[in-house]
Amino acid sequence: MNYFKQILRFAKPYKSFGILNIICNIFYALFSALSFIALIPMLKVLFNKEKNTVYPEPVWKGIASSKDYLMDSLNIFISENVASKGELYVLTYMIIAIITIFMLKNLFNYLAMYFITFLRNGVLRDIRDELYEKTISLPLSFFSEKRKGDTMARISTDVLEIQHSFLSILELIVREPLTILFTLIFMFYLSTTLTLFVFIFIPVSGFLISLIGKTLKKHSDKVQKEQGYFLSVVEETLGGLKVIKGFNAEKIFGNKFKESTSRFFKFSNTLLNRQNLASPTSEFLGICVISVLLWYGGRLVFVSKTLEAEMFLAYIGLAYNILTPAKAISKANYGVKKGNAAAERVLEILNTESPLQDKPGAVDKSNFEDNILLEGISFKYENEYVLNDFTLNVPKGKSVALVGQSGSGKSTIANLVTRFYDVNKGAIKIDGIDIRDITKESLRGLMGLVTQDSILFNDTIKNNLLIGDENASDEEILEALKIANAWEFVKDLPKGIETNIGDSGNKISGGQKQRLSIARAVLKNPPIMILDEATSALDTESERLVQSALENMMKNRTSIVIAHRLSTIQNSDLIVVMQKGKIVEQGTHEELIASNGAYQKLVTMQSFDS
Repeated sequence: MNYFKQILRFAKPYKSFGILNIICNIFYALFSALSFIALIPMLKVLFNKEKNTVYPEPVWKGIASSKDYLMDSLNIFISENVASKGELYVLTYMIIAIITIFMLKNLFNYLAMYFITFLRNGVLRDIRDELYEKTISLPLSFFSEKRKGDTMARISTDVLEIQHSFLSILELIVREPLTILFTLIFMFYLSTTLTLFVFIFIPVSGFLISLIGKTLKKHSDKVQKEQGYFLSVVEETLGGLKVIKGFNAEKIFGNKFKESTSRFFKFSNTLLNRQNLASPTSEFLGICVISVLLWYGGRLVFVSKTLEAEMFLAYIGLAYNILTPAKAISKANYGVKKGNAAAERVLEILNTESPLQDKPGAVDKSNFEDNILLEGISFKYENEYVLNDFTLNVPKGKSVALVGQSGSGKSTIANLVTRFYDVNKGAIKIDGIDIRDITKESLRGLMGLVTQDSILFNDTIKNNLLIGDENASDEEILEALKIANAWEFVKDLPKGIETNIGDSGNKISGGQKQRLSIARAVLKNPPIMILDEATSALDTESERLVQSALENMMKNRTSIVIAHRLSTIQNSDLIVVMQKGKIVEQGTHEELIASNGAYQKLVTMQSFDS
């Protein structure tokens, strides 16, 4: 129930619906029990063979004798009305009363479900919203080892499982126990002896039912994890269809998917078969109790004559009335065990503390005035440091390029300056303020990012660019496209900036995608620009267009350029050559060529490669 308490906080905004649901459930439970009591007068009319019986006048002697008082009153009422108006009239009157009680019972049942619907769906929406917000607020490192499909499964199916299990408890927690309580009160009222006899069997039934549900959480957890795995296989398959088809690897991925769905099939069968055992078991045990009641109650009616036949029939109806809520409670108990597994997976994300949270009192920095200083920073992703005591000063308005072989730590610098990760040692400062003392939102507001992979979304060109500035006008979007050399192809598209570019922008070429990424960064108009190998994936013609766009964008801006192709950074104010997380050379292009060191070797290698 620990997870249930944590999930319950999401229900607080909807407590008014919960209160209305409880009120309606109280009336439902009351009328549910009364519906069987109401049968007694009707049965008396039907089975009354002693027409001339004289019943004693009812005398109130206190609560203890209230049953006798009510039965005498009922007998007098029926006998007088039968004598004056006839049996059919009284029977019609009783049937109308029963119909009214059943109508009220079902009306309150509908209203209870009506109000709980708002609570259940509201909680479902709020958990999903918070889970999504948490997912995008957690650092990249949290997801580096997690499968995307698993996270998708938590947001979709696990949250739905919580709604079906935990939130069903909210529905049952009042209605079913109250139905049982009211029913037991009336059962005690009709026959204390018979009811005490029933209580001998209820704990035995409950114990047998609880044995079935003990392993449900473990099996449910396996089902949900496997669902996350095969969703990941689907996501990876769709993302890598070109490679799969190009290498004829359909069989490999098909087998991987089939193995996962076979495991899911096996786990689901075990889980559902255990769950399905609950209802027939509880019903069989219930009918066993009813059978014993029939035997023992029959003795009270026929042998000791301490119970009237119509009251015994109503009593059997009440006893059977306990079975439905008892079954619901036993199913809800299994639901909690399934829901526990789903809630554990959802709460794992919700309860994860982000190591990159803003400090209390972190400043909002809205402008950039002096420099970016990387001061003796060291950083490791896992065990080995990829940067060691790295120091670099980037003055305002200057363009600094980072070059070096793969694995030298260039892209890590971009990840650290944008605070996708935090340094292990040292500090990164903007205008003398440690970026850990600046709010992440304002820090990233100062920066524009263009990466090697042009990350675009399945939307229009306009909406992709508005990520840079959601309040930008169409004129500003056109200007950004022109600066990025993208207007030349956008203007020829069927719907211009309203053209949808497909999943990941796959309806347009790589060079066109990259120019749109640049246009997005231009539209944001930040004082600091970070370019992470922005041209490395392009052909020569596209590279020229993109490079021209980058030069347009970098005018009067501070830039950190991570470069693979050295031809693109020759005009940089400072070129920093990196090896194994350290600076081995720095200077302008001409200075580094003249020194005939590591940079010269890189230039020679690229000239030879090309």
